[in-house]
Amino acid sequence: MLARASSRYGCPMPVIACVNQKGGVGKTTIALGLAASAWASGIDTLVIDLDPQGNATTGLGVWDPPFSIDQALAEERIGAISGLRIASGWPTEPDGVRPPSVVAATPALAMRESQLLTDPIGANDRLAMALEGVDHDLVILDCPPSLGLLTVNALFTADRALIVSEPGAWASDGVTQIKRTIDRIAARRPSGSLRLAGVAVNRLGRTRDNKYWYEQLRADHGELVLDPVHLRAAIPEASAASLPVHALGTRPGAAEAAAELDHLFRTVVPEFVAHPTEAPHGL
Repeated sequence: MLARASSRYGCPMPVIACVNQKGGVGKTTIALGLAASAWASGIDTLVIDLDPQGNATTGLGVWDPPFSIDQALAEERIGAISGLRIASGWPTEPDGVRPPSVVAATPALAMRESQLLTDPIGANDRLAMALEGVDHDLVILDCPPSLGLLTVNALFTADRALIVSEPGAWASDGVTQIKRTIDRIAARRPSGSLRLAGVAVNRLGRTRDNKYWYEQLRADHGELVLDPVHLRAAIPEASAASLPVHALGTRPGAAEAAAELDHLFRTVVPEFVAHPTEAPHGL
């Protein structure tokens, strides 16, 4: 079991895995949105990009990284991530706010999964071992769109899983499938060490079709379905500019998007709500 560091907020360091085996639902959008909310609150955050596409890496303003998560997964090495972190390119203003750190992904990560499969003892916990002793307030894991060993490693490391979905056909079936995987992994870990934080519904639009599928998700999964993040141009614009949406200023829709992401953040990581002023910006 991961020896988890304590955050400056007096709680064990939360580790969130953003997951869904289905591609195109916006896992990276939600992962970066949570990181943006943490950034706006001065919370020291580490983002680990486990998707070979590396969209979280570039969304954090990092290109051609000197290190990657692939190096931490190549062999069993306790604390390996401590030497692979680099500063993101997000702003340090206003108020000297600390930008997130990132452990980057590169396309080479796509080859790592087959290598992990050859470990005769099992490689489910390599990421957990690599993260052991690493000290941040919060860790966010952006997972690939698959149920392979990269996602399994994330779920053996995280203390909570956030399923990311969108209001579309077969979305509910996808949530059921990934929930089953989370339940199976939770049963193999010490009691209470992995829980489902909920289902984040991304890109909810105004169409009748979107509303129908959103209601279907709510009907099938009840209170697990969290308040949605609506479809707004400001969110992909922030990602394309490698900025947190909170930094877009008066751009139409930016404030509304930031407010929805902040609400999602408080729901998924309520520990920080109880101590809002204990760790001010820049410390």
